[in-house]
Amino acid sequence: MSGSKHVINFGAGPAKIPQPVLLKAQKEFLNVNGTGMSVMELSHRSKPFGTILEKTKQDLTKLMNIPSNYSILFMQGGATTEFASIFYNIIAAKQQELKQQGREGEEIVVDYLVTGAWSNKAAQEAERLVPTIVDNPVRVNRALDVKKTNGKFGIIPPQTEWKLTDPRKHNVAYVYYCDNETVHGVEFQVTPDVDPSVPLVADVSSNFLSRPIDVAKYGIIYGGAQKNLGPAGVTILVVRNDLLIDLNVGPVRPLMLDFKTAADNNSMYNTPPTFAIYIVGLTLEWLLEKGGLDEVEKVNQRKAEKLYLTIDQSSLYDCPVEPHCRSHMNVVFRLSTEDLEKEFLKGAEERNMQQLKGHRSVGGIRASIYNALSEEDVDALIDYMNEFEKNHKV
Repeated sequence: MSGSKHVINFGAGPAKIPQPVLLKAQKEFLNVNGTGMSVMELSHRSKPFGTILEKTKQDLTKLMNIPSNYSILFMQGGATTEFASIFYNIIAAKQQELKQQGREGEEIVVDYLVTGAWSNKAAQEAERLVPTIVDNPVRVNRALDVKKTNGKFGIIPPQTEWKLTDPRKHNVAYVYYCDNETVHGVEFQVTPDVDPSVPLVADVSSNFLSRPIDVAKYGIIYGGAQKNLGPAGVTILVVRNDLLIDLNVGPVRPLMLDFKTAADNNSMYNTPPTFAIYIVGLTLEWLLEKGGLDEVEKVNQRKAEKLYLTIDQSSLYDCPVEPHCRSHMNVVFRLSTEDLEKEFLKGAEERNMQQLKGHRSVGGIRASIYNALSEEDVDALIDYMNEFEKNHKV
């Protein structure tokens, strides 16, 4: 590490991994836990890797206070693959329920809250898969579609304006939302209030373990690891056990998308992404050493508040997201012209601030300030923003 420059990585994902995690992984790279082998060389069915996997699950359970009636799954294909997995598995659960009640053939509804790019993609996948379901007609209800009603993303309307399907009148399989929209910088500040008979599903890919979450309110919580928990390659799901349905029930679905198959085989029906799981485990240890999610949330709030304050007090920077739903993880903002934005990004890179460019679909600037990014790193960005504005006064 000596002599290497300090890079401040504001990347949205893959993103910064805590330095203590990388240093420990480096130290153990050729000999993990006294095995004389790299973790990448261990059989996934060996006792040493089994120990790593179980400790990772135990630490996640402790951090999230996961109740005993939930299972932790480590799956592959990224969160995007789970768009289909969630649809198929929970439709299967609803079909099983209706069959047990003698109500085969009735319509099933799935509700989606579309507040940004990723929830929109999830809804599109569900809509695409509807024709593959037999025995029950399925309808995708966009209970909230911000861009359609508002013209653009950047706001979460009050729940009184949502059009959730009434489960007393319809067979609602689940309500789906993305807790933090990485592209558009929008984050739910409270958990959506849904009927307790309807499973609530949350994609938490970009704010996973950035704050406490009441797991018992959800049917499924899931996210890719590559933003806040480790490297790309593993997706973590916390699934309520009543949603684990036999593979031969409900829609025909690929074996590797079946939650019960994954749970019954401890996420090892085939070879799991062992190195990614190992790094996730080290990251969970780091979070526990930090004092858990209550303490982590306090730091994240301070980082976000000071950065948004800088933007709001500026005449040069503008945040397109309404204050009540601004992300604590992905802070997006614009400058008055694209030329100024290019100049801002060039100056940032000269100061070793990397990956500040906004998503290709929206442009602008995006500072992803995940758990691993320190307050000092955010302060350095703020100092640069103030300096840049001072040098570009109109």
